[in-house]
Amino acid sequence: MELTTVIVLVVLGVALLYAIMLYNQLVSVKHAVSQAWSNIDVLLRQRHDELPKLVEACRRYMQHESQTLERVIAARSAVASARADEDVKGVGRAESVLRAGLGQLFALAENYPELKANESFQHLHERISGLENGIADRRELYNAAVNINNVRIEQFPEVLLARLFGFKSAELLQFSDEEKADVDVRALFS
Repeated sequence: MELTTVIVLVVLGVALLYAIMLYNQLVSVKHAVSQAWSNIDVLLRQRHDELPKLVEACRRYMQHESQTLERVIAARSAVASARADEDVKGVGRAESVLRAGLGQLFALAENYPELKANESFQHLHERISGLENGIADRRELYNAAVNINNVRIEQFPEVLLARLFGFKSAELLQFSDEEKADVDVRALFS
C-alpha cells in the first residue's frame, strides 16, 4: 500500500470518527431539550390537577367572582390542549392567561377573609404557588437547553450533520409581557 493511500485512509477515518462524535453530541443535546420539557410537563400536570380543587374552594365563597373562576378554568383547558399538541408557543400563550387569572384570583381572595382562613384554600394556594415557582425554574432550564440545541445545530460543522440528519431547532417557552408584570390590585377592585 502506498503512503498516500494510508494517509488518505487515516484522514478519512479521523473525519468519520469526528462526524460520529458530533452526531452523538447533537443527539444528546436534542434529548436534553426533550428531558427539560418533560420536567416542565410534570409540574404542569400537577398544577392542572390542583386547579379544579382551588376553583371549587373559591366558588363556595366567591359567588360574585364567577368570571374570574371561569377564566382560570378556560385557561387551564387551553394549557392542557397546547401541552397535548406539544405546542410550546401555545403553552406560553395559555400559561400567560392562566397566570394572569391566578394572580387575579389570589388578589380577589384578599376580599374574602373566610376564604383566606379556609385551610383547604391555604394549602392549595401554597401548593400552586410552589408549583408556579417550580415551573419558572424548569422553564429557565428548558430555555437553556433549547438555546444550546439551537446554537449547536447552526454552528459549523454541526450544521452539516444537523441538516443531513434532520435535526430541528426548538421553540423557547416564553410568557407574555403582561404575565411578567405585577398585578394591579387597585384596578381589580375599581
